[in-house]
Amino acid sequence: MKIKLLSLKQFLYIFLLTIALLKIFFSTTFLHADSFDIKNIEISKKFDINFQKNDVINSGFKIGFKNLILKIVNSTDQHKLKNISISDIKTIVDNFSIKEEKFIDDIYYVKLDVSFNKKRIYSILEKQNVFPSLPQKKKILFIPVLIDEEKKNIILFSENIFFQKWLENTDNNHQLEYILPVDDIEDVKIIKSKYNSLEEYDFESIIKKYSLDNFIISLFYKNKDGLRILSKINLGNQLILDNQSFQKFDFTNTLDVISNLKTNFEDYWKKENQINTSIRLPLLVSLNINDDKKIRNFEIFLKNYDLVSNFYVKSLNNRKINYQIIFNGTPRIFISNIEKFGFKLDIKNKIWNLE
Repeated sequence: MKIKLLSLKQFLYIFLLTIALLKIFFSTTFLHADSFDIKNIEISKKFDINFQKNDVINSGFKIGFKNLILKIVNSTDQHKLKNISISDIKTIVDNFSIKEEKFIDDIYYVKLDVSFNKKRIYSILEKQNVFPSLPQKKKILFIPVLIDEEKKNIILFSENIFFQKWLENTDNNHQLEYILPVDDIEDVKIIKSKYNSLEEYDFESIIKKYSLDNFIISLFYKNKDGLRILSKINLGNQLILDNQSFQKFDFTNTLDVISNLKTNFEDYWKKENQINTSIRLPLLVSLNINDDKKIRNFEIFLKNYDLVSNFYVKSLNNRKINYQIIFNGTPRIFISNIEKFGFKLDIKNKIWNLE
């Protein structure tokens, strides 16, 4: 009887292991967001005796790659990727689809969607010592204030040319979506009363009217020598001050200034979401093996979190399942993001416990 009882325990243990493995292999296998999708790439080519459809598709891959780099790479690093060959680009294409094609006056027009493999992209960028950012759309409040220093006048809202022109020439590769404040007489009075202390003024009376966590306030100082711009940028948990200057400025090149500023703001946002693929931090997280829902949701989190480069089950028993995670960031970032997903971590011990 003693031997039979021992065999029964062994059987139950093996049975639990089998159930646990089934959970691992069959839960959320295909939910991993493992590609960057670039949609609606438009290409046209003259249809003549030299026409090759593959050339058109390759052009689409090049355009898609360029657009992806504009989305995820800081503007100061984009030049490092200009010479990536079409053969290298094709190795990172997971798939593509032709959404629309037509012939008009001997011109072939096509519209493509292309999916690029994230891990292969990260590998190429790391070889160039370039660290990408997660493309994340963000709505922000933008308050432009024009100060004419010669006339000692503050120009606001619809009278301000930067306000008028800011939403023109929107770049689809930009991640920041700007919300401009509504023209308000009371706001005008308050801001104009702060002429001598604008740089210290917090604009809280305007900001609190909008349900937005982030904002940028740009003060445009115009004088005979040119244009100086002081921007107060809140895109994360801290306020950043940025100074730009343009010599011999006149209002005919307003759009150039706006384009320059938008690129600069995009770079700040990219830094907030940057992935340092050179950091490979091993983390060990333990879960209750009987909590199916928590295991499933935890795997969804890991598979869809771009800072997790890899994870696997390191060990398990009849009580716990332990995940080894390779993380491209700091423990603080991991803890912060997993809490946003609704989990709580006990980090008192070497093996973190997911509560």
